[in-house]
Amino acid sequence: MGESRLAVVSGGGTGIGAAVAQGLVLDGYDVVIVGRRGEVLAEAASRMGESSGRAGAVTAVAADLTDPAQVSAVVEAVGERTVDALVNNAGGYLGGPTGTLADVADWWRANLDANVLTAVLLTEALLPALRRPGGRVVLLSSIAAQRGGAGPYSAAKAALHGWAYDLATQLGPEQITVNVVSPGYVAETEFFGDRMTPEGHAKRVAATLIGRAGVPDDIAAAVRYLVGPSAGYVTGQVLGVNGGSVLGR
Repeated sequence: MGESRLAVVSGGGTGIGAAVAQGLVLDGYDVVIVGRRGEVLAEAASRMGESSGRAGAVTAVAADLTDPAQVSAVVEAVGERTVDALVNNAGGYLGGPTGTLADVADWWRANLDANVLTAVLLTEALLPALRRPGGRVVLLSSIAAQRGGAGPYSAAKAALHGWAYDLATQLGPEQITVNVVSPGYVAETEFFGDRMTPEGHAKRVAATLIGRAGVPDDIAAAVRYLVGPSAGYVTGQVLGVNGGSVLGR
């Protein structure tokens, strides 16, 4: 048998990233999961391997992807292998005081770093390792990029769309696809922390057309499609997975 396909998933220890990684393991990939919390990643890697019957299929790499020096740890974990799929999922909404212009600048930089720079640095570092032809790059955006409502987080996620179009144009001749998955409200993640209330949950569910919240596996299914063989003719696209709370356009 040949070597297993290899995927790299940032923010892969919990929530959507963990669901994506678990799904790719079930699809036969070896997976490198990346995040800042080493213990969380190690537990996730062990759990994924055991539940799939593929112990050792998941490698955990603790790294802050906003720091160029730490991105090298991911490159080292990949080694000489070819990367079939890169899923840039790291990020989140970072709140902060906005009393002064300096506070505002720090708040915006933190959100841009967490949601854009992490994806840019990891992708640039792994570009030489991407499979040619047939590599896949997926960026995780947000419904906030399309309808606003979250200040610098909305702007940062929207920036991923423009960059994805550039990257798709750059890598298309090498038959590497680049796409964006834009989730709506997804329950069962750490995204809202302790900020979510029953009223907030109900409001977000009511905004959908199908009357339910998303779950991480909903998003993972979209990613698994985009990195799979059936999506070779799909590139430069934003795929909304939001229950109809924002209609396609």
